[in-house]
Amino acid sequence: MGVVEMEKEIKLIALDMDGTLVNHDGEVSEENEAAVQRAKEKGIHVVLSTGRSLPFCRDIAEQLGHSAYLVTVNGGQIFDKELNLVDSSHLDYELVERLWELKVKHDVYFWSSTTEGVFNTQKPFDREINDYTWLKFGFDIKDDDIRKIITDEVTANEAFEVTNSSPTNLEINPSGVNKAAALMKVCDWLDLSMENVMAVGDSMNDIAMIREAGFGVAMGNAQDRVKEAANWVTKDYTEHGVAYAIDQVLKG
Repeated sequence: MGVVEMEKEIKLIALDMDGTLVNHDGEVSEENEAAVQRAKEKGIHVVLSTGRSLPFCRDIAEQLGHSAYLVTVNGGQIFDKELNLVDSSHLDYELVERLWELKVKHDVYFWSSTTEGVFNTQKPFDREINDYTWLKFGFDIKDDDIRKIITDEVTANEAFEVTNSSPTNLEINPSGVNKAAALMKVCDWLDLSMENVMAVGDSMNDIAMIREAGFGVAMGNAQDRVKEAANWVTKDYTEHGVAYAIDQVLKG
């Protein structure tokens, strides 16, 4: 950690939510919110880039005030500042059928995002798989051996983009769909370069954007592989690490 010299002009800050921007209660601390507002006052775009779907991040997006874009479902959907959908990538239902077979075979917790709603083990879908438009499918697997079996299969399938948002889960998007790809689209629309982006995150679904950004920041609580991919490590999310990182940018 420590003070960092900013070599590039940062014009857009991309923030993961869980384990990064929000606390244990799913709320943005006063320190983080104030830092976001300071950045926006300096003319810097602040874009949430999350694995959550819109219904589960809308409140925080609105709390922070309008941003140019909002990246959701690990880049599966992008919304404009009025929260109109401008880009969407779908997971083929035949692929979802195989993921469902794995869930049933190994009796593991599942969760998913579709354009028709969010479903999981407690709230299962009630129609045929091909009746939904799938955005993302996920597992949460406590058993290390079972997690490895499923991880090995899904990562071997070139149709999948496989990441995680915690050490015990797997998040599966269509191949090529990730937060970095989404931010590249956002930068193109805003006439910016990825060199002008600072990306902040803590999990495997943040690695792509951290690597592609001009300045990639890992949270102090980030998984080790995320820290290795980053240019710099900020404080833990319980210590308002986002605010600390933003302040480094504003000092530059």
